[in-house]
Amino acid sequence: MVLLPLAALFALVMQRQYVYDSNIQRVQDVFPAEPDRPAKTVGPAQNWLIVGADRRPGESGYQRSDSIMIAHIPANRERVFLISIPRDSYVTIPGHGKDKINAAYAYGGPRLLISTIEKLVGVRIDHFAALDFTGFVAMTKALGGVEVYVSRDSYDSANKITWRQGNTSLDGERALLFVRQRYGLPGGDFDRIKRQQAFLRAMTQKAVSKGTLTDPLALDAFLQALTTSVTVDSDVTISTLRTLAFELRGVRGSDILSATIPFEGTDMVKGASIVRLDAREGALLAEAMRNDTLDRYFSDNGGLNVTSAVN
Repeated sequence: MVLLPLAALFALVMQRQYVYDSNIQRVQDVFPAEPDRPAKTVGPAQNWLIVGADRRPGESGYQRSDSIMIAHIPANRERVFLISIPRDSYVTIPGHGKDKINAAYAYGGPRLLISTIEKLVGVRIDHFAALDFTGFVAMTKALGGVEVYVSRDSYDSANKITWRQGNTSLDGERALLFVRQRYGLPGGDFDRIKRQQAFLRAMTQKAVSKGTLTDPLALDAFLQALTTSVTVDSDVTISTLRTLAFELRGVRGSDILSATIPFEGTDMVKGASIVRLDAREGALLAEAMRNDTLDRYFSDNGGLNVTSAVN
């Protein structure tokens, strides 16, 4: 009588695990040939390349990578660092010369983007994950919305929406409009990066809150939305995700620290706006990632983005 309900509960958990795993799309051969890759990061630290794929209706293939981040997970698993790379960063793309970094995704998908980033920063990427921005709609609905603080009024002329100063609830389509906005922000794409980082921080905080974890229906809806919106490399198994989730069980929204790769400023090349990266400062940041010393790097140099309040 004791074992029967336990066995039933275990069977239910395993069944849902199978469903979540089946939802996830996987891509083969995303990593470059081994001789051309940087050495692995020190110890059990991991670097995930996270791409926000903003595919509009009617588009197919690897069209857009509006958000590019390296998620550095330290060996102690006490926090997560999100290092964003502006999509207009002017870099060398193997086989294609100089171009904006998000063109690498359009030219050759995750494999070429990973190769470009590894050569740019000299940091090995351990795993790849692409998040479909439209999945944010379902995820925020499952969570009952997430809250961010907007520091000033702004008007998005492209979508005809005004964001008022103060706490703002993001649910469904509003979440998508929030992370997509570029026009009307003082820092343009740089402020959009901070918005995306703030949204991920707020969503993480809500997902690990007691209200979500103790509500089986809400938790299931969130995990369904998440797993149907993500594409990963073929080495990422359900065991990989389960182990990582267990190791990061103590991480909360405040433990997600965000930054933007050092840059010198913007410029124009052939009529297009680009971002010129700071090679010297970028090399110091990359060294800290390789050595798993980002805590010390940011303590000494600053550079963390404020995501508790955004434009």
